[in-house]
Amino acid sequence: MAFQEERDVDLLTNRLSDAWSWLEAHALLSRVPRQSENFRRLSRDGRELAADPKGLARFEARTRLAGPLHPDLEKTVRTNFALGDYETACFAAMKAVEVAVRDASGLDNSLVGVALMRKAFQPHQNGKPGGPLADAGAEGGEQEAESALFAGAMGRYKNPSSHRTVDFADPIEAAQIIQFADLLLRHVDRARARNSLRGALEPASSNQPGDMW
Repeated sequence: MAFQEERDVDLLTNRLSDAWSWLEAHALLSRVPRQSENFRRLSRDGRELAADPKGLARFEARTRLAGPLHPDLEKTVRTNFALGDYETACFAAMKAVEVAVRDASGLDNSLVGVALMRKAFQPHQNGKPGGPLADAGAEGGEQEAESALFAGAMGRYKNPSSHRTVDFADPIEAAQIIQFADLLLRHVDRARARNSLRGALEPASSNQPGDMW
């Protein structure tokens, strides 16, 4: 009855129904025991969101990370993010990238941050071998871009947190940094797989034709 004066009642009620379903699907509304089937109340998450001035931003940020992350990010990073400790979560995400690069490249522990990335992804140039994670089959500009991508990630998102307190006030930005780390880790996984395949093929390719007989 409240909507009878509206120009298009069906459109309005359909939109309201969609919004109600969305709230329920995201557990922001819940049933109340011993009440009728149609009775709903704000859930705990719904109350927290309504009371928090940044509640919508935090909710959207959590939604961005709702899917599975790289295994190296699932424990410490996701836990700290859920607790609202965005600085620790972002630092841990980029540290996971650094550890993965060092492990996949086999480079010395003395190399850290930007220097490690540059060494690991140093492009193959002028017939000279590049870094252990550089893709020799890629065009030179692409190899340089990948090196810059990893080095930039360390310089911008890991190194500052290593030396001073960084205020990650925007939860959406923090979620994006973690997603960026997830992408970088998948690049490392591909480089590791590429090296494993090359290592498996090298003994066979090094045989002379007569060695087969």
